[in-house]
Amino acid sequence: MASRKAPTARQRRLGIELRKLRERTGLSLTEAAAVLGTDRTTVSNSEAGRFGVSAVRVRTWAGIYECPDAAYVDALAGMAEERTNGWWEDYRGDLVSGALDLAELEHHAVAIRSVQIMHVPGLLQTEEYARAVFSEAVPPLSPERLRRLLSHRLRRRDVLDSEQAPACAFLIHEAALRMTYGGSGVVRKQLDHLLAESERANVTVRVIPFEAGGFPEVGSSAQYVHGPVQQLDTVQTDTATGPAFVDAETRLVNYRAVLDRVESRSLDPESSRDFIRGIGQNVKA
Repeated sequence: MASRKAPTARQRRLGIELRKLRERTGLSLTEAAAVLGTDRTTVSNSEAGRFGVSAVRVRTWAGIYECPDAAYVDALAGMAEERTNGWWEDYRGDLVSGALDLAELEHHAVAIRSVQIMHVPGLLQTEEYARAVFSEAVPPLSPERLRRLLSHRLRRRDVLDSEQAPACAFLIHEAALRMTYGGSGVVRKQLDHLLAESERANVTVRVIPFEAGGFPEVGSSAQYVHGPVQQLDTVQTDTATGPAFVDAETRLVNYRAVLDRVESRSLDPESSRDFIRGIGQNVKA
Protein backbone atom coordinates (compact mmCIF):
# COMPACT_ATOMS: atom_id res chain seq x y z
CA MET A 1 0.00 0.00 0.00
CA ALA A 2 1.58 3.27 -1.15
CA SER A 3 2.10 6.04 1.36
CA ARG A 4 0.82 9.54 0.61
CA LYS A 5 3.37 12.35 0.48
CA ALA A 6 1.14 14.83 2.26
CA PRO A 7 -2.38 13.81 3.32
CA THR A 8 -4.98 16.57 3.27
CA ALA A 9 -6.90 17.64 6.36
CA ARG A 10 -9.89 15.62 5.11
CA GLN A 11 -7.78 12.50 4.66
CA ARG A 12 -6.26 12.98 8.11
CA ARG A 13 -9.77 13.43 9.53
CA LEU A 14 -10.87 10.07 8.11
CA GLY A 15 -7.86 8.47 9.77
CA ILE A 16 -8.68 10.17 13.08
CA GLU A 17 -12.22 8.84 12.94
CA LEU A 18 -10.93 5.32 12.27
CA ARG A 19 -8.69 5.66 15.33
CA LYS A 20 -11.69 6.77 17.41
CA LEU A 21 -13.62 3.69 16.25
CA ARG A 22 -10.76 1.47 17.37
CA GLU A 23 -10.22 3.20 20.69
CA ARG A 24 -13.91 2.94 21.59
CA THR A 25 -13.53 -0.83 21.44
CA GLY A 26 -10.57 -0.66 23.84
CA LEU A 27 -8.22 -2.29 21.31
CA SER A 28 -4.55 -1.38 21.02
CA LEU A 29 -2.94 -1.04 17.59
CA THR A 30 -1.45 -4.53 17.91
CA GLU A 31 -4.75 -6.07 19.04
CA ALA A 32 -6.68 -4.31 16.29
CA ALA A 33 -4.21 -5.48 13.64
CA ALA A 34 -4.66 -9.07 14.77
CA VAL A 35 -8.46 -8.81 14.69
CA LEU A 36 -8.45 -7.05 11.31
CA GLY A 37 -6.05 -9.54 9.78
CA THR A 38 -3.37 -7.00 8.93
CA ASP A 39 -0.23 -5.58 10.51
CA ARG A 40 0.22 -2.84 13.10
CA THR A 41 1.97 -0.51 10.64
CA THR A 42 -0.95 -0.60 8.21
CA VAL A 43 -3.44 0.26 10.93
CA SER A 44 -1.22 3.06 12.26
CA ASN A 45 -0.61 4.59 8.83
CA SER A 46 -4.30 4.35 7.93
CA GLU A 47 -5.22 6.16 11.13
CA ALA A 48 -2.64 8.86 10.36
CA GLY A 49 -4.05 9.40 6.86
CA ARG A 50 -0.75 8.31 5.31
CA PHE A 51 -2.39 5.29 3.65
CA GLY A 52 -5.58 5.48 1.61
CA VAL A 53 -8.49 3.35 2.83
CA SER A 54 -11.25 2.04 0.56
CA ALA A 55 -14.93 2.41 1.38
CA VAL A 56 -15.16 -1.37 1.63
CA ARG A 57 -12.36 -1.46 4.18
CA VAL A 58 -13.96 1.35 6.19
CA ARG A 59 -17.21 -0.63 6.40
CA THR A 60 -15.35 -3.83 7.23
CA TRP A 61 -13.35 -2.22 10.01
CA ALA A 62 -16.42 -0.42 11.38
CA GLY A 63 -18.27 -3.75 11.47
CA ILE A 64 -15.43 -5.47 13.30
CA TYR A 65 -15.28 -2.53 15.71
CA GLU A 66 -19.05 -2.99 16.21
CA CYS A 67 -19.94 0.63 15.46
CA PRO A 68 -23.75 0.95 15.84
CA ASP A 69 -24.13 4.28 14.00
CA ALA A 70 -25.00 3.44 10.38
CA ALA A 71 -25.19 7.08 9.24
CA TYR A 72 -21.73 7.76 10.67
CA VAL A 73 -20.26 4.70 8.94
CA ASP A 74 -21.91 5.72 5.64
CA ALA A 75 -20.36 9.18 5.94
CA LEU A 76 -16.90 7.72 6.60
CA ALA A 77 -17.28 5.36 3.63
CA GLY A 78 -18.25 8.36 1.50
CA MET A 79 -15.05 10.14 2.51
CA ALA A 80 -13.03 7.07 1.55
CA GLU A 81 -14.66 6.84 -1.90
CA GLU A 82 -13.32 10.23 -2.99
CA ARG A 83 -10.52 9.66 -5.47
CA THR A 84 -10.53 12.76 -7.68
CA ASN A 85 -8.56 15.90 -6.97
CA GLY A 86 -10.50 19.13 -6.50
CA TRP A 87 -9.76 22.49 -8.11
CA TRP A 88 -7.78 23.55 -5.03
CA GLU A 89 -4.99 21.14 -6.01
CA ASP A 90 -4.08 23.62 -8.74
CA TYR A 91 -2.71 25.80 -5.93
CA ARG A 92 -0.63 23.17 -4.12
CA GLY A 93 2.90 24.45 -3.71
CA ASP A 94 1.79 28.06 -4.15
CA LEU A 95 -0.37 28.51 -1.02
CA VAL A 96 -0.18 27.14 2.50
CA SER A 97 -1.81 23.72 2.85
CA GLY A 98 -4.43 25.14 5.22
CA ALA A 99 -5.86 27.30 2.41
CA LEU A 100 -6.32 24.19 0.26
CA ASP A 101 -7.83 22.28 3.17
CA LEU A 102 -10.32 25.09 3.76
CA ALA A 103 -11.48 25.01 0.12
CA GLU A 104 -11.89 21.22 0.32
CA LEU A 105 -13.78 21.53 3.60
CA GLU A 106 -16.20 24.07 2.11
CA HIS A 107 -16.64 21.96 -1.03
CA HIS A 108 -17.93 19.02 1.01
CA ALA A 109 -19.91 21.07 3.55
CA VAL A 110 -23.58 20.39 4.16
CA ALA A 111 -23.96 23.75 5.92
CA ILE A 112 -21.72 26.61 7.06
CA ARG A 113 -22.12 29.00 9.99
CA SER A 114 -19.66 31.86 10.19
CA VAL A 115 -19.01 34.71 12.60
CA GLN A 116 -16.75 37.49 11.33
CA ILE A 117 -15.57 40.43 13.43
CA MET A 118 -13.21 42.60 11.36
CA HIS A 119 -13.91 41.83 7.70
CA VAL A 120 -16.59 40.48 5.38
CA PRO A 121 -16.54 36.64 5.09
CA GLY A 122 -14.24 35.38 2.35
CA LEU A 123 -17.08 33.64 0.49
CA LEU A 124 -18.86 37.00 0.15
CA GLN A 125 -15.92 39.24 -0.74
CA THR A 126 -15.57 41.14 -4.01
CA GLU A 127 -12.26 40.98 -5.84
CA GLU A 128 -11.43 44.60 -4.98
CA TYR A 129 -12.22 44.12 -1.30
CA ALA A 130 -10.22 40.89 -1.11
CA ARG A 131 -7.28 42.63 -2.78
CA ALA A 132 -7.43 45.39 -0.16
CA VAL A 133 -7.52 42.84 2.69
CA PHE A 134 -4.55 40.91 1.29
CA SER A 135 -2.67 44.18 0.75
CA GLU A 136 -2.47 44.60 4.53
CA ALA A 137 -0.20 41.54 4.81
CA VAL A 138 3.14 41.90 6.58
CA PRO A 139 5.57 41.50 4.93
CA PRO A 140 3.93 42.78 1.72
CA LEU A 141 2.91 40.15 -0.81
CA SER A 142 4.64 39.92 -4.16
CA PRO A 143 2.42 40.63 -7.19
CA GLU A 144 2.59 36.95 -8.17
CA ARG A 145 1.53 35.70 -4.74
CA LEU A 146 -1.22 38.30 -4.50
CA ARG A 147 -2.65 37.11 -7.83
CA ARG A 148 -2.66 33.49 -6.66
CA LEU A 149 -4.32 34.36 -3.36
CA LEU A 150 -6.98 36.40 -5.14
CA SER A 151 -7.59 33.65 -7.67
CA HIS A 152 -8.02 31.08 -4.88
CA ARG A 153 -10.30 33.39 -2.88
CA LEU A 154 -12.58 34.01 -5.87
CA ARG A 155 -12.76 30.32 -6.82
CA ARG A 156 -13.85 29.47 -3.29
CA ARG A 157 -17.00 31.52 -3.92
CA ASP A 158 -18.11 28.99 -6.56
CA VAL A 159 -19.30 26.69 -3.77
CA LEU A 160 -22.32 28.97 -3.38
CA ASP A 161 -23.34 28.13 -6.97
CA SER A 162 -22.76 24.38 -6.84
CA GLU A 163 -25.56 21.86 -7.37
CA GLN A 164 -25.42 20.89 -3.70
CA ALA A 165 -24.53 24.31 -2.33
CA PRO A 166 -24.36 24.40 1.49
CA ALA A 167 -26.85 26.42 3.50
CA CYS A 168 -24.78 29.35 4.76
CA ALA A 169 -25.47 31.60 7.74
CA PHE A 170 -23.07 34.54 8.01
CA LEU A 171 -23.00 36.53 11.26
CA ILE A 172 -21.11 39.75 10.54
CA HIS A 173 -20.17 42.28 13.21
CA GLU A 174 -20.87 45.95 12.58
CA ALA A 175 -17.14 46.60 12.94
CA ALA A 176 -16.49 44.57 9.77
CA LEU A 177 -19.06 46.60 7.86
CA ARG A 178 -17.47 49.89 8.90
CA MET A 179 -13.84 48.97 8.16
CA THR A 180 -12.79 50.89 5.04
CA TYR A 181 -10.60 48.33 3.29
CA GLY A 182 -9.56 49.84 -0.04
CA GLY A 183 -11.40 53.13 0.47
CA SER A 184 -15.00 54.25 0.23
CA GLY A 185 -15.57 53.14 -3.37
CA VAL A 186 -14.46 49.57 -2.64
CA VAL A 187 -16.54 49.49 0.55
CA ARG A 188 -19.71 50.68 -1.20
CA LYS A 189 -19.38 48.00 -3.88
CA GLN A 190 -18.67 45.39 -1.21
CA LEU A 191 -21.78 46.34 0.76
CA ASP A 192 -23.88 46.24 -2.42
CA HIS A 193 -22.48 42.80 -3.20
CA LEU A 194 -23.22 41.66 0.34
CA LEU A 195 -26.84 42.77 -0.03
CA ALA A 196 -27.16 40.95 -3.35
CA GLU A 197 -25.66 37.74 -1.95
CA SER A 198 -28.00 37.89 1.06
CA GLU A 199 -30.92 37.38 -1.33
CA ARG A 200 -29.70 33.93 -2.31
CA ALA A 201 -31.93 31.07 -1.16
CA ASN A 202 -28.97 29.33 0.51
CA VAL A 203 -27.45 32.43 2.15
CA THR A 204 -28.52 34.22 5.33
CA VAL A 205 -26.71 37.37 6.48
CA ARG A 206 -27.27 38.69 9.98
CA VAL A 207 -25.56 41.74 11.48
CA ILE A 208 -24.24 41.89 15.04
CA PRO A 209 -24.60 45.59 15.96
CA PHE A 210 -22.29 47.29 18.44
CA GLU A 211 -25.23 47.68 20.79
CA ALA A 212 -25.52 43.88 21.06
CA GLY A 213 -22.65 44.04 23.55
CA GLY A 214 -20.10 41.33 24.17
CA PHE A 215 -20.22 37.62 23.58
CA PRO A 216 -17.84 34.62 23.93
CA GLU A 217 -14.82 34.53 21.58
CA VAL A 218 -15.55 38.19 20.74
CA GLY A 219 -12.01 38.79 19.51
CA SER A 220 -11.91 36.05 16.92
CA SER A 221 -13.68 34.93 13.77
CA ALA A 222 -14.73 31.33 13.17
CA GLN A 223 -16.40 29.23 10.52
CA TYR A 224 -18.37 26.17 11.62
CA VAL A 225 -18.64 23.65 8.79
CA HIS A 226 -21.29 20.97 9.13
CA GLY A 227 -20.49 17.52 7.76
CA PRO A 228 -23.03 14.87 6.73
CA VAL A 229 -23.21 13.80 10.39
CA GLN A 230 -22.45 15.87 13.48
CA GLN A 231 -19.38 13.77 14.35
CA LEU A 232 -17.73 15.07 11.16
CA ASP A 233 -18.25 18.78 11.83
CA THR A 234 -15.19 21.05 11.77
CA VAL A 235 -14.42 24.57 12.97
CA GLN A 236 -11.99 26.73 11.01
CA THR A 237 -10.33 29.72 12.63
CA ASP A 238 -7.85 32.25 11.24
CA THR A 239 -4.29 32.47 12.52
CA ALA A 240 -1.28 34.53 11.48
CA THR A 241 0.10 31.53 9.57
CA GLY A 242 -3.12 30.45 7.87
CA PRO A 243 -6.34 28.54 8.64
CA ALA A 244 -6.47 26.26 11.69
CA PHE A 245 -8.97 23.45 12.17
CA VAL A 246 -10.72 22.12 15.27
CA ASP A 247 -12.70 18.88 15.46
CA ALA A 248 -12.49 17.78 19.10
CA GLU A 249 -16.02 16.92 20.26
CA THR A 250 -16.05 19.16 23.34
CA ARG A 251 -14.79 22.17 21.41
CA LEU A 252 -17.38 21.62 18.68
CA VAL A 253 -20.12 21.64 21.32
CA ASN A 254 -18.73 24.88 22.75
CA TYR A 255 -18.48 26.54 19.34
CA ARG A 256 -22.09 25.62 18.57
CA ALA A 257 -23.11 27.26 21.86
CA VAL A 258 -21.10 30.40 20.99
CA LEU A 259 -22.69 30.66 17.55
CA ASP A 260 -26.16 30.15 19.00
CA ARG A 261 -25.57 32.96 21.49
CA VAL A 262 -24.14 35.32 18.86
CA GLU A 263 -27.03 34.59 16.50
CA SER A 264 -29.55 35.29 19.26
CA ARG A 265 -28.02 38.78 19.66
CA SER A 266 -27.85 39.59 15.95
CA LEU A 267 -30.46 41.34 13.84
CA ASP A 268 -32.88 39.27 11.77
CA PRO A 269 -32.10 38.98 8.03
CA GLU A 270 -34.40 41.78 6.85
CA SER A 271 -33.30 44.18 9.57
CA SER A 272 -29.71 43.27 8.73
CA ARG A 273 -30.23 44.25 5.09
CA ASP A 274 -31.68 47.59 6.19
CA PHE A 275 -28.71 48.06 8.52
CA ILE A 276 -26.21 47.35 5.71
CA ARG A 277 -28.03 49.73 3.35
CA GLY A 278 -27.88 52.45 6.01
CA ILE A 279 -24.10 52.05 6.41
CA GLY A 280 -23.64 52.06 2.62
CA GLN A 281 -25.60 55.28 2.26
CA ASN A 282 -23.38 56.96 4.84
CA VAL A 283 -20.06 55.89 3.33
CA LYS A 284 -18.20 59.04 2.35
CA ALA A 285 -17.77 59.63 -1.37
